[in-house]
Amino acid sequence: MNRPVALVTGASRGIGRAVAQALSPTHHVLVGGRDADQVGEVVRSLASAEPFVVDLTDEPAVRAALAGVERMDVLVHSAGLVAFGSLADSTTREWRELLEVNVIAPVTLTRLLLPALRAAHGLVVFINSGAGLVTYRGFSAYSASKYALTGLADALRLDERGRVRVTSIHPGRVATDMQAQLSALQGMPYVPDAHLDPAEVARAVRVAVDAPPNTSLDSIRINPV
Repeated sequence: MNRPVALVTGASRGIGRAVAQALSPTHHVLVGGRDADQVGEVVRSLASAEPFVVDLTDEPAVRAALAGVERMDVLVHSAGLVAFGSLADSTTREWRELLEVNVIAPVTLTRLLLPALRAAHGLVVFINSGAGLVTYRGFSAYSASKYALTGLADALRLDERGRVRVTSIHPGRVATDMQAQLSALQGMPYVPDAHLDPAEVARAVRVAVDAPPNTSLDSIRINPV
């Protein structure tokens, strides 16, 4: 295969799907997701792609899915969960689930792929959130998970400097199914035109991917005008 390889998690919809589409002209894309039918639909729409259907919280399954992967040029962490509510109203189960998906799963996948990323002098992109930089009322668990993801990216960048580049992307509100769900939880109207289009976030990923190999775009923050 002559194309560089990119793995995009959460690529069956929303930001992840837009990122997969943005990388498709130049990369062979591993389309990550848990729903085989949705993943298959995306795979068929891309120039060069294959499914990566796995539960990212199941480390043995992830390890098996990565068997034979020797080179990874781009790893984009786009899968994630959102939650709304105060600390007082939250449960330990909700915190565990959010941290497992938003933090532990990216840790596991990145750690398992480090040899392949190093071999390619590759790039890891974390699709984070504005909530990973600024805390908002009602987002205690979500913000905690996104701050942890920011810390993970910063630590990884220091650990792998000169071998693997690391970029954190912090978008504001994006017009996705997840945002519609969040607006409903907040009791607010969902107005897609007031939000970023997922393609705008994908363009930021493309900027990081296309940066010269001796350049590190550590953090990109995007907001609707």
